[in-house]
Amino acid sequence: MQDTLQAYIPIKAVPQVLELLKHDSLVVKIKKERKTRHGDYKSLPNGRHQITVNSNLNTYRFLITLIHEIAHFEAYNNYGRLIKPHGIEWKRTFQHLMLPFMNPGIFPENILPLLARHFKNPKASSDTDVQLAYALKQFDAPNDKTFIFELPLHSTFKLDNGRIFKTGAKRRTRYECIEINTGKLYLFNSNAEVELLKN
Repeated sequence: MQDTLQAYIPIKAVPQVLELLKHDSLVVKIKKERKTRHGDYKSLPNGRHQITVNSNLNTYRFLITLIHEIAHFEAYNNYGRLIKPHGIEWKRTFQHLMLPFMNPGIFPENILPLLARHFKNPKASSDTDVQLAYALKQFDAPNDKTFIFELPLHSTFKLDNGRIFKTGAKRRTRYECIEINTGKLYLFNSNAEVELLKN
């Protein structure tokens, strides 16, 4: 597992992560990219527990996602299976597990203040924290994607599934977008990644 982890997370984080994974009943699998989530946790019928993380994440996002899922496992073990998936027990566990990693030996200096702010009250997905998501994106492999909030008003964009939309007004945290084919209105998170189409 150590050799595998070294390919996916910051090298100085490996020993601490290996300590967290020292459970006979816990299995970690690295998966191909899934559009709807970076990782997940589930309790298996055989009494074991499985964590999956997407292979395409940059090292910092991979580490955050892995600790997020380990926090589900720890919260399940400590508080039982009736807790809310992203309730207070999970939040406290996630905060506790992340704290040792939040140092300049592991994360870049410019990410640390954003992480500190995010972990005052961690959300179900770090993607909902626009500033943190944008900062983490700078370490992704180059691609042709753009965040919705970077697009000018009335820009046309395409999703991975081929559906085409036009950007509209911003509500508090999300953007109104009209699907070209149907005329239906949809709301997009400001840091949804899309492909800008040239008008």
